[in-house]
Amino acid sequence: MKKIVFMGTPDFSVPILRKLVEEAYEIILVVTQPDRPRGRKKVMTPPPVKTEAETHNIPVFQPEKLAKDYQKIVDLQPDLIITAAYGQLLPASLLEVPTYGCINVHASLLPELRGGAPIHHAILQGKEETGITIMYMVEKLDAGDILTQEKIAIESKDNVGTMHDKLAATGSALLINTLPKLFRDEITPVEQDHEKSTFASNIKREQEEINWQKANSEIYNQIRGLNPWPVAFTTYNGKPLKIWVAELDQNEYNGYPGEIVDTSNNEFLLVVCGNKKGLRITEIQPSGKKRMAVKDYLLGSPDRLKIGTVLGDSIEK
Repeated sequence: MKKIVFMGTPDFSVPILRKLVEEAYEIILVVTQPDRPRGRKKVMTPPPVKTEAETHNIPVFQPEKLAKDYQKIVDLQPDLIITAAYGQLLPASLLEVPTYGCINVHASLLPELRGGAPIHHAILQGKEETGITIMYMVEKLDAGDILTQEKIAIESKDNVGTMHDKLAATGSALLINTLPKLFRDEITPVEQDHEKSTFASNIKREQEEINWQKANSEIYNQIRGLNPWPVAFTTYNGKPLKIWVAELDQNEYNGYPGEIVDTSNNEFLLVVCGNKKGLRITEIQPSGKKRMAVKDYLLGSPDRLKIGTVLGDSIEK
């Protein structure tokens, strides 16, 4: 039985760890990020992977900085280290420890979208497919040789949440199919074409705000590419207005970018974009309130968002 150390942190990693346990692999240690304060009350909350590991009675190790605190892993002499969205780079001396190396389950078709937010960027860029890559880890970010890959389609109504779940399931299955071949030395690693590499850095605040001067398709991808986190927003009366769900409208309209030109009996907000085409906004979250259907908001606030209102008043027009 091969001894495996699993390293992961967020929800994406959980089904992968769970699948390894179900397949009776020997997970001798789970390494994850430290507990962090969450919510308005700043309650110390364990990472999802820690919670999952504890349900299976697997020891958990949570170094603040792995580069300075990894001797515990070395002492266990694992045969293989598997990472999936762990959140820290592994130091070179640790990469050399396992007999079968260190492998990573990454949510993109490498060399495209290396980095921490590949699912977000795949949708933001309007890609029609993405996938899972299992590759050897090296010191450089997501640059190791590829062991296996599997493509998955991005449907027009997919968002980060739906693709996250699809990719986590795909990653779990691909890893389980890959491991026996890896242990039997039946896989020939393929070097990445580094000249074709692109990067998916973590989302910044300025990427969340909608610029209505852009085409409706680009804004549509932004909305679903930031749903359910961190959520795209516009502004209304100087306050943020989160936009959760929208639909494309390919008709052309007269109006300023950001202007509401139709509310269709309070069913949605039809907003004009920079290419004169529209977006039908169906779910919003006003500042200080919960997420709600536009219909419910308009029924309670008929004098607010209405035809002629221009959203994005903090954006230069």
